[in-house]
Amino acid sequence: MLVVVLLSGTAHAAPPSVIVLSWDGVRHDAPTRTPLPGLQRMAREGAKAERLIPVFPSSTFPNHVSLATGTYPDRHGIVANVFRDRNRGLFDFGDDASWLLAEPIWIAAERQGVPSATFFWVGSETPWRGRAARYRRKPFDGDLPESEKVSQILAWLDLPAAERPRLIMSWWRGADGAGHRHGPDSEEAKAALIGQDAELTRLLAAIDARGLWKDLTLLIVSDHGMSLATEGIDLEAALAPSGMETEILRSTAVAHVFLDNPEQAQRAATLLNAIPGVDAHLASALPRDLRFGPATRVGDVVCITQPPYTFRVGVLDRALRLFHRGVGGHGYPTEHSDVHSVFFALGRGVTAGTRLGSVRAIDVAPTVAALLGIAPPEHSEGASIDFGAEPASP
Repeated sequence: MLVVVLLSGTAHAAPPSVIVLSWDGVRHDAPTRTPLPGLQRMAREGAKAERLIPVFPSSTFPNHVSLATGTYPDRHGIVANVFRDRNRGLFDFGDDASWLLAEPIWIAAERQGVPSATFFWVGSETPWRGRAARYRRKPFDGDLPESEKVSQILAWLDLPAAERPRLIMSWWRGADGAGHRHGPDSEEAKAALIGQDAELTRLLAAIDARGLWKDLTLLIVSDHGMSLATEGIDLEAALAPSGMETEILRSTAVAHVFLDNPEQAQRAATLLNAIPGVDAHLASALPRDLRFGPATRVGDVVCITQPPYTFRVGVLDRALRLFHRGVGGHGYPTEHSDVHSVFFALGRGVTAGTRLGSVRAIDVAPTVAALLGIAPPEHSEGASIDFGAEPASP
């Protein structure tokens, strides 16, 4: 997903504001492959990172929560789009903020007196520990066009000063759906980005017309990139002869194996590690640098795969088997550059033409906080990004 922040000027008549847009599934090099005037303007007049490094797993829900909290899944608790908590039950693309174990930026903002608005962001639809964004669009609708999101953002910006949100966050479809179905380098994925960029260009022009750049920073980020997956892995087939009773929850690149008899975990891991492309870990022996947990939310055995492999899941598996062509996959460990995504910033506090190296998903929330002049979320571990200019004091 992609996020935009706009910063410009030093003197301002109003308190600073930040807009963050997340474009789902935009690989770090995608903007160089397609003419995208909106993003090109942001790079020219603002800042562009070489890449944004997601957290593991490089999937939508874990990374949207990391973008918002500034920390990793082992602390914020959202380990997948679908997972099981041994104490609470099944999380399945959930909309209940109580599943988040770390404070998101819109709550940190509201706690510090900064009104906020969210238009589809993981964890934003309900209050978190008694607080919520002042304005929330819900329920989630993945088919809602970005044109409606732009119209709503502009409506929020046009509110009287006392009512206007100073933090606005919105999820956009990006290239994720087209990339999954047709591959990340497909013409369909490029067309999806052209459509997204057209709405970004509309938003930029509207901000121009309102003369807001002296007080406003726009960030565009993405939750993850995407790789081409061509080989499906069937975990059930490997475990079936053993007679072990299991539940397997999987995404493209990570699978959680829950055993009716956890004492069989080592045996299951041995069988799964024999499959080409599978790296199976006991929950108690996951590599620490993955920052993957908490323990109540991972399987007895956690299987990880690498490109070009994918665990057989839903429509992607059907495309592999029926059409014998690659599909877009992500969730892979972050050393794979294909899962790295994009970061752009424009507006207040951003020096034109700034080029950044790698930034991290966990750096986004503290950066937003710094732009707003507030403290970062309580559990944040990231660092504020230096855009080469000091914004004026709020």
